Amino acid sequence: MRKLVYYVATTLDGYIAGPDGGDPSGADYFPLTPDVIQFIVDQYPETVPGPVRAAMGIVNPGKVFDTVLEGRASYEIGLAAGLTNAYPHLRHLVFSTKLESQDPAVEIVRDNAMERVRALKAEEGKDLWLVGGGKLAHSLLPEIDRLVLKQNRSVIGSGIPLFNGPFQSHMFQPVEETLLDSGVRVLTYDRA
Repeated sequence: MRKLVYYVATTLDGYIAGPDGGDPSGADYFPLTPDVIQFIVDQYPETVPGPVRAAMGIVNPGKVFDTVLEGRASYEIGLAAGLTNAYPHLRHLVFSTKLESQDPAVEIVRDNAMERVRALKAEEGKDLWLVGGGKLAHSLLPEIDRLVLKQNRSVIGSGIPLFNGPFQSHMFQPVEETLLDSGVRVLTYDRA
């Protein structure tokens, strides 16, 4: 069975974006240092957006994910940059009750998110990448099998939390840790 993996950058205090909810990539609290870029290209090349893959000459189809899941706000960051499908090399699903279809290759999931994820997990294939955001991650928390957190050295005090919703208790256990030269710690946890 495929795993649902929440693979995301976070601050030490558990935020995945600033208070404005905009694209945090390359912000001073999420610097894209050469070692971080190399880690992503080596370990998760499929998570690099299509235009960046083309510019970098990345042709590796990826080893971990074949499907990306994201919430409306995360998807709209790509739309604001002119991308109706930032990950054309992956099966792409966006979870939103309000969003109209922007690209025929992107599936809009309007309801029954948990059922849709369970059906995806039961299919053959590579794992499912939950890219964000915090509200979607919280709503799918019972189905998340693995966390891969690129924990940066920053504290920002407020913003979009890793899990944005009411109290729920779920236990995960650490399975791997990689410390990059820049101080970014990649922490991998599996559901206990």
